[in-house]
Amino acid sequence: MSPIESRIDPASAEFKANYSAMEALVVDLRHELQRAREERADKARARAAGLGKLSVQQRIDFVLDPNTPWLDLAPLAARGLYDGTIHGAGIRAGIGVVSGHEVLVVANDPTIKGGALFPLGVKKFLRCQTIAMENRLPILMLVDSGGAFLPLQSEVFPDHDGFGRVFCNQARMSKMNIPQVTAVMGHCTAGGAYLPAMSDHVVQVRSTGAIFLGGPPLVRAATGEEVTADELGGAEVHCRESGVSDYMAQDDAHACEVIRDIFALLPRERPPGPARDPRPPLFDPAELWGIIPARLSTPRDVRELLARILDASEMLEFKALYGSTLVTGFGHIHGYEVGVIGNNGVLVSESARKATQFIQLCDRQGIPLVFLQNVSGYMVGRDYERAGIIKDGQKMVNAVATSTVAKLTVVVGASFGAGNYGMCGRAYDPRFLWMWPNAQIGVMGGEQAAQVLATVKNEQRAREGHAPLDAAELEALRRPILESTAREGSAYHSTSHLWDDGILDPADTRDVLGLALALVQRSPRSDHGQGYGTFRM
Repeated sequence: MSPIESRIDPASAEFKANYSAMEALVVDLRHELQRAREERADKARARAAGLGKLSVQQRIDFVLDPNTPWLDLAPLAARGLYDGTIHGAGIRAGIGVVSGHEVLVVANDPTIKGGALFPLGVKKFLRCQTIAMENRLPILMLVDSGGAFLPLQSEVFPDHDGFGRVFCNQARMSKMNIPQVTAVMGHCTAGGAYLPAMSDHVVQVRSTGAIFLGGPPLVRAATGEEVTADELGGAEVHCRESGVSDYMAQDDAHACEVIRDIFALLPRERPPGPARDPRPPLFDPAELWGIIPARLSTPRDVRELLARILDASEMLEFKALYGSTLVTGFGHIHGYEVGVIGNNGVLVSESARKATQFIQLCDRQGIPLVFLQNVSGYMVGRDYERAGIIKDGQKMVNAVATSTVAKLTVVVGASFGAGNYGMCGRAYDPRFLWMWPNAQIGVMGGEQAAQVLATVKNEQRAREGHAPLDAAELEALRRPILESTAREGSAYHSTSHLWDDGILDPADTRDVLGLALALVQRSPRSDHGQGYGTFRM
């Protein structure tokens, strides 16, 4: 393969301006991540410490192998929602290494509303289970939760994707022979009691861990019986009498030791390693800060991004002279072979046909796909409609939806309209999807939305015999649309609502993709059979 030729001048004024703009975004991102990890009420911290509990971060650190990678999952979920303090939707989650095994860890945070489950906390839990099932990852649950947040119980409990779905997934994971280990380090109440009951191994901490369908207040209200949490569902009860729990731990630190012992005894599955030895890019990934324009409307060559992500900056570009608004090619990331698909403008028919063929080739050869999204959508207009942009876009969307190889998506700029679909947005089941802090997502950009609505309004006024909007009226219409699309299309809005798996510092993208590619080797293809549906010719 030939290395990608870079035309970037790090000494240029444009590079420096872009670098400063991205640096500000990354500084904000790091601040938000720190808040999510550390901002807790002093009273909640003191209460947990008084009970002898480790913090969530300490629990995770005690369980993980030292000096091994950790891939955070949706750390900013629920940011700015509820009362603004339900950091990470009340759950810390990520993928790390436990006794030599890659493990997906889900941990309640008892210093956030007593570990109560909020609607987005349930959504995050379900997303973690999906990742575990798709990639055949063992799952470790560190439970410390007072149960559903009752004021929002209607959004937590009854629907298809309510908390009951967690237990349905547990049963299916068991059938798939995916190990599940639960450590009960605090309360595990009501329906949540089925988390340990449906696991392969259950560790319960003495004195602080308690499992029951109905807690002491409910028992008192229902039967009049006075009973403590420990008497009702403590470790002595479930390890000696009921058999719900398998291992009694004296405290959190001891529970972490037992967890590590359990994982050490699990059979070791060795997924395929890299196709070749990893080689760093010829160009520093940190230069991505200076390459990404401060304005989404400013064009940039996606090859410059790939030159700082791919091993040795090498790519065998597929159909380089055809469908130039999309770049497709073969390369490696940390030694793993990939097919890359990156936007270089709006999607036209030639681009869509090229993508379809490339996806088919990668699917046939078993090569994972990496999508770099920066797309305003598919091209519109009379000539493009007559040339068949709809049927060509249909081919591309069909190929993305039905391909069986693992897909990874990074939104590096815009993600608008049907372009989101064709470039493997969330609805098309990428194994992982991340945003860059400058990214925006929506049906269309704010300027386009404002212009469309202004046109519709003027057409309506014309039918009614009124004059077009004057400048003041037009501005009054445009301003709220621009503000709402900027707010609701931002990377933070996306990640808060769990439309993605997290916001990345662009300079970390190569390493994060390398971790993800190592994980997807555990299950390189989806379960549905190879082949495609009908391509509209």
